[in-house]
Amino acid sequence: MDMLFIKLEKNQDVPLYEQIYDQIRRDITNGKLPIGMKLPSKRKLGDFLNISQTTIEFAYAQLTAEGFISSKPRKGYYVQAIEELAYVQPVELAAKSIRRKKEDVSIDFSPGKIDTESFPFTQWRKYAKDVIDESSQNLLLLGHPHGDSQLRQEIARYLYHSRGVDCTPEQVIIGSGTEQLMPLVIRILGKQATYAIEDPGYPLTHHVFYHNDRKAIPIAVDEEGMDVRALQRSGATVAYVTPSHQFPTGTVLSAARRTALLNWASAQDEHFIIEDDYDSEFRYTGRPIPSLQGMGKGGNVIYLSTFSKSLMPSLRIAYMVLPPVLLDRYEKAFIHYAATVPRLDQHILARFMADGHFSRHLNRMRKIYRRKLQVLTEALSTYAPHISFSGDEAGMHIIITVHTTVSEETLVELASAANIRVYGLNGYRTTPITGEPSFLIGFGGLSVDEITSTIDTLMASWQIEKGTESN
Repeated sequence: MDMLFIKLEKNQDVPLYEQIYDQIRRDITNGKLPIGMKLPSKRKLGDFLNISQTTIEFAYAQLTAEGFISSKPRKGYYVQAIEELAYVQPVELAAKSIRRKKEDVSIDFSPGKIDTESFPFTQWRKYAKDVIDESSQNLLLLGHPHGDSQLRQEIARYLYHSRGVDCTPEQVIIGSGTEQLMPLVIRILGKQATYAIEDPGYPLTHHVFYHNDRKAIPIAVDEEGMDVRALQRSGATVAYVTPSHQFPTGTVLSAARRTALLNWASAQDEHFIIEDDYDSEFRYTGRPIPSLQGMGKGGNVIYLSTFSKSLMPSLRIAYMVLPPVLLDRYEKAFIHYAATVPRLDQHILARFMADGHFSRHLNRMRKIYRRKLQVLTEALSTYAPHISFSGDEAGMHIIITVHTTVSEETLVELASAANIRVYGLNGYRTTPITGEPSFLIGFGGLSVDEITSTIDTLMASWQIEKGTESN
């Protein structure tokens, strides 16, 4: 087995080895880990959970002693049959699990939500109707494995004019999401590659490295983005970055570090940068930040982006731009692969872009999100000096810092008690830190009219009153 999903609460009184033991035992009891399945090695699970092997060893030893797993010399640990254990009650445990997952959330500050009310349904419906027609019978067959040429041409044209990305349509690969494209990139980069990841950073992408058994080294992020000097010392060969709007902190990779990062990549043939440009369309102050792919001329940058923020998450269309040296490897490695995005959806989007609707939609959404951001920052400003915020130059979320001695976990619980879901910054770190708590506040899915009241409700749950400056 590649890995186990185990949630650890490091601030609880329950020892970590006991939490691991409880969760593995419960999964075996419920049949989620079938008989005979091999568990991850102590080293791999320890690295994945960022804890010591000794902790894993204690948990495995207890599971072995109780007969849930068995140890085979030089082979590993395997799940054992448990039919004869009288106290096992999987149905009751499953029911408890289901009840626990049902949460009554009235306010959700998720950074992943978009403004669904402003989607251009009329135009999209028109193109869908035109494409889904008997004259488009050829679209029922498999197309080019990299994606249909019409959409790749539109993406290449859009990237050049909006992001300065210099590429041909042949370099564009269409996929059904960043999490689907990333494993393909990892495979063509080879098992010898070592990855540097931003800390804090995007958890889903980080899990891809672990699930594919690739070494990933956390590199700290500060007010100028990823620490390139730490990257240089790390021994990594591939750097995964979100330079134009770092997720989740919202910082922009400084000009000096951009140059240093590109120099690092060009210093050796097998050094590469994975540039995830996930929400570059929404920048509200200053000039657009140029892409690293456009700045670097050595062909060492892999460019990734998606239509999840700009159009809709459910569209499931993302893309990557491969440098020529990797494009050749990709074609040889995945010659038998088919495109993972339906051709009908590809052609709807291609026509939508070709006729200028995509650009007009982006312009309209920038104005809408800029207005939401203005209302949000005005609402937060009334709680100064108890609250400060950053990362308000781009994207659809900002970071707020609460100037208090109360822990991040406690504030999350207080908000949850008020049916509010907030996202602590520690949840995006490989190792949680102490200090003043910070949170991601997504505003994309909130209406302009409700933003102020939702902030007031959140602050009330934290017993934070408005500052004297707002009176």
